[in-house]
Amino acid sequence: MKALVCENGKIEMVEKPFPKIKKSTDAIVKVALSSICTSDLHIIRGCVPAAKNGVVLGHEFVGEVAETGDGVKNFEKGDRVAVNCETFCGVCDFCKRGFVNNCVEGGWELGCRIDGCQAEYVRVPFADNGLTKLPDNVSFENALFVGDILSSGFWGAELCEIKAGDTIAVIGAGPVGLCAMQCAKYMGAGKVIAIDIDEKRLELAKKLGFADFVLTGESCEEKVKEITTYGADAVIECAGADDTFELAYKIARPNAIVAIVAMYEKNQILPLPQMYGKNLIFKTGGVDAVHCKELVDLISKGKISTDFLITHKFAFDDIKKAYEIFENKQDGCLKIAIEY
Repeated sequence: MKALVCENGKIEMVEKPFPKIKKSTDAIVKVALSSICTSDLHIIRGCVPAAKNGVVLGHEFVGEVAETGDGVKNFEKGDRVAVNCETFCGVCDFCKRGFVNNCVEGGWELGCRIDGCQAEYVRVPFADNGLTKLPDNVSFENALFVGDILSSGFWGAELCEIKAGDTIAVIGAGPVGLCAMQCAKYMGAGKVIAIDIDEKRLELAKKLGFADFVLTGESCEEKVKEITTYGADAVIECAGADDTFELAYKIARPNAIVAIVAMYEKNQILPLPQMYGKNLIFKTGGVDAVHCKELVDLISKGKISTDFLITHKFAFDDIKKAYEIFENKQDGCLKIAIEY
C-alpha cells in the first residue's frame, strides 16, 4: 500500500506492507479522509523527541473498520469511525482519571511512535477506546477533526474551568484556536477575545460568531485590559510562536488560568520574579482527547461544527503538494482533507 513516511527530516511516498493485527484489541481501519497537522510539521523539523525515524505520518483521520482483533467488542467490519489521536488502554491509573494522553501503554503514538494514518490502511491499538462510531447524519467530513483538532480546542476550553459570563482570550486563530473559541462559547463564556497576526483568520472568527473582539498587532496587553479592566479570566494559548507564551501570562488577570495548548519548538521562560503575586495557574501538556463520543454527539445535534476548517482537498497521491500549501498557509489554507 502507499504511505507517506518521514525519513531524516524529509517526507516521501513509499510502498509499505498492509498493516496486520498484532494484538487482539487492535483494529485495521481503511482511511477515508485524513488531514495534516502542525504536529506533523514539528516531527519533520525534528522537534518531537519521541518521534521515530521512518514512521508513517498522520494522526487525524476517519475511515471504515476493515478488520478487528478477537478482543474488540464494540466495533465490526464496515463501521464508519472517527479515530482518536491518543492511544489508551482505559484501565491504567491515568486512564481511569481521564488523563488518556498519559496512558502508560499509549499516549500520542499514531504518526509519532507507530505508523499513522497518511496511508491507505492503519492499525489502531486499543480500538474499543480509540474509535468512535459515527451516526448516519455525521459524514466523514463532519467528523474529520474530532480526534485531534476539535479535541484540542475542547480540552483547552475545559482547562479554563469556564464560568458563565467569563471573558476568555484565545491566542492564535488557526484551527485549534478557532475550535477553542467555539468550545469556550459552548461552555458559557460571555466574551471571547481572539488574538492573531492574520487578519483574515480574525475576520473568520468574528464572522463565525466565535469571537466578540479581535486583536492584532502591537499593544495587545493594553487592548485586553481596555476590554476587561484587569485582564482575561482565562487565556488559551494556541499559537506556539516565539512571543505568544509571554503574551499569554501578560493578558491574564490575577488568579487567572493560562491553558497552554500550543506545541513549542523552543524552550519558554517563566519570569517568576516579575509575576510574583499574580497567582496565575498554568495548565500545560498534550491534548487529552477523552471526549470524542461527546463531540460526535454535539456534531450530530448541530451544537458545534468544524466544517468551516476544510479549505482545501487533495487526493492522497498529491499529499506532498498539500504539505507545501499547509505549511506556508497558501491560498487561505486552514485545514486540508486528504481523500483516499
